[in-house]
Amino acid sequence: MITVAVSGAGGRMGRLVSEAVGAAPDLDLVACYDPGCEGETVAGVGVDASPDVAAAADVVVEFTRPDVVMANLGHWRRLGIHAVVGTSGFDEGAIGDVTAAWGAGPPNCLIVPNFSVGAVVMMRLSELAAPHFGAAEVIELHHDRKADAPSGTAMATAARLSTAAAQHREVESTESVPGARGASVSGVPIHSVRLPGLVAHQEVVFGGTGETLTIRHDTTDRSAFIPGVLVAVRNVAALPDPVTVGLEPLLGLD
Repeated sequence: MITVAVSGAGGRMGRLVSEAVGAAPDLDLVACYDPGCEGETVAGVGVDASPDVAAAADVVVEFTRPDVVMANLGHWRRLGIHAVVGTSGFDEGAIGDVTAAWGAGPPNCLIVPNFSVGAVVMMRLSELAAPHFGAAEVIELHHDRKADAPSGTAMATAARLSTAAAQHREVESTESVPGARGASVSGVPIHSVRLPGLVAHQEVVFGGTGETLTIRHDTTDRSAFIPGVLVAVRNVAALPDPVTVGLEPLLGLD
């Protein structure tokens, strides 16, 4: 039995993860941490305002905000518990900071830009397509309450595209309005859309001589993230490196 704590348990994903962990026969939800929801009950467990409540767990699942995640990770490291991180906003610099601060394991830290299995497959397919086209751009669409832009998935995709193939455009457009070409991440333009009614969506558009290719993934319900979260919780302790990025090693896609 793996004991689990959820950090950010009062949020939408935190509540969903808590319920899924509580329902899994091989997992035991032993702690819920969220300073903004102290005294509430999530999945039958009281929410605590102190991060020390997670000390009872083998694994903590982190679904909080970019402005608090680094401090939380430092606390989980000091407590000696494995961390599965779903908080968005981890660019290469932030991942480097976590790697340097985390040090040698155990415990292990798994940072996951997207827990959707379909989104992970989309990123891998995009990586495979990149060498066969001159350039690519990423369009990511999320609900209007998402705290960050671009999304962690979009930044991870852009980094992979850049590593897989150089970008080649005959003419670089001049922006008559700043931001019209999106944000450049690893040389790949990313366009972020925030609207009510959306959940999480991303498309990668490739351009070549006389043709384009679009690879798109749509998440229509947050329940799509749960299978990936549970895979991460069950396997984070067995990862060979103290800090790992993405579900790919757990899905055989690395």
